[in-house]
Formats: sequence, structure tokens, C-alpha cells
Amino acid sequence: MERAIGDSSVPDTAIVAVSVDQLAQTASQLLRAGVRRILLEKPAGLSCDEVRPVRADASNGAVVVAYNRRHYASVRAARAAIAEDGGVCSFSFEVTEWPHATEPTQVGPTIRRRWFIAQTSHVVDLAFHLGGRPANWTCHSAGSLTWHPESARYSGAGTTIAGATFGYHGDWEAPGRWAVEILTRHRRLILRPLEELRSIPMGSHEVEIVTLDDDLDRTFKPGVHRQATAFLDGDDSVACLLDEHMANMEIFERMAGYR
Repeated sequence: MERAIGDSSVPDTAIVAVSVDQLAQTASQLLRAGVRRILLEKPAGLSCDEVRPVRADASNGAVVVAYNRRHYASVRAARAAIAEDGGVCSFSFEVTEWPHATEPTQVGPTIRRRWFIAQTSHVVDLAFHLGGRPANWTCHSAGSLTWHPESARYSGAGTTIAGATFGYHGDWEAPGRWAVEILTRHRRLILRPLEELRSIPMGSHEVEIVTLDDDLDRTFKPGVHRQATAFLDGDDSVACLLDEHMANMEIFERMAGYR
């Protein structure tokens, strides 16, 4: 990386998509070389300690952590519904891995041991992006897997800064999948799978499928086209900026039993 930077002019903007265990180091090298704006593949690093130097190096720049699910058509529609209804009353989410915590042998053991951050953080980030940042909360973790010894089952609950209540659960030794449910005063919004949105209006038990403008999500990897376009346009309105991500990393580590 240092040789490549030295042999060419330094761009103002970069998109970084390397191995998870190389993300933080690569981003820091680019920032120190003069890159001012980076779209950095999630989760930016495997621990708070890895990501902290990136934030220090980004004092004169901006780093967006690429949680592409914030840009799903389903999530855009959910945000609009939440705003229309006056905000979130409560929410819940599931952090069960699919396919039922089969060992991710495509990555090295260091990444597997931090799989909650490397992978599961996607749904946690999305839940708090839609529902609000946690203020007072408790968490529990138990169990273990041979490749993820710290934990395999997760639960917790709390309240957000805005006063919404929330809860979550996950079991990597049982069937399940990621999911987020948002409750407003007028409807229940269901993201299960996250690429789709369903709604239950107040006074009904009928689950309605929400029609989405999701052509881009069907043509490209979901969320990535809108995410890259927003980044290149300088639109960070729904982006996960590095300061927010650093606060989230502490949450991820607590939920996973890493700290």
C-alpha cells in the first residue's frame, strides 16, 4: 500500500474494500497520505482498539462505514413511514445468524472469532439507525461455538435517547434469521428479510406487503448502488460516520460478550 501511494498521485476520495482484518490499517495509511474522504467497508475493524487510530487519522477527513443496508429500498420506505407516523414507539430485532451459524470458513480464524462484529453488526446498526440510539440498556450472552467461543446466544433490552423501548434476541445454535420490527402509533413495520417491508396497520391483523421502488436493489447488490452514489455526491444524511460507528463498536462488543 505505501509503495502504491508513493508511486502515484493521492486521490481526494477512496473506496476501501479489503479483507476485514486489513480495513483499519489500509484506511489509516490512506488518510495519512492525504486522502480526505473514504467509504470504508464495514465493520472498519475487528475491535474498538483497531478502529480508534483510524478516527485519530481522520481528524482532517471523513470516513463513512459502508453499512449498505441503510440504503435498501425497504429501509428507505420504513424511514418515510416512521417520519409520517411521528417517530418510533418501540422496536425489536433478531441477531440469529444464517445459515444457523455454519462456520464461515471463507475467512480466517481471527475474523471468525469476532463474527458478531464482522457480520452480525449489520442488523444491529440498522436497528439502532431506524429505532434510535440506545441510552439505558442491559445485555446477556451465553453459550459458545467451537469457532466463536465467547458466545452463541444473545438477549437484551433497554430504552433509546428518545424514550423508545427495544429488545433483541439471537441464538446461533437454532434456526432463524436477521429481522427488525419497528412499532409506531399507527403501524408495525416488519423487515424480515431485510430486503422486504411489510406493514400491519393499527386496528388490523392483516400483514400488508409494501410495494418498493427497488429496481436498483434487484440489479445490483442491494443498497450498494445508492450507498456509493450518496458517498460520491457527498450526501451523508443516512451514512454511518466514523464517530457514530465508534460508539456502535462499544455496543457490539458488549452484546457479543467480547468485553
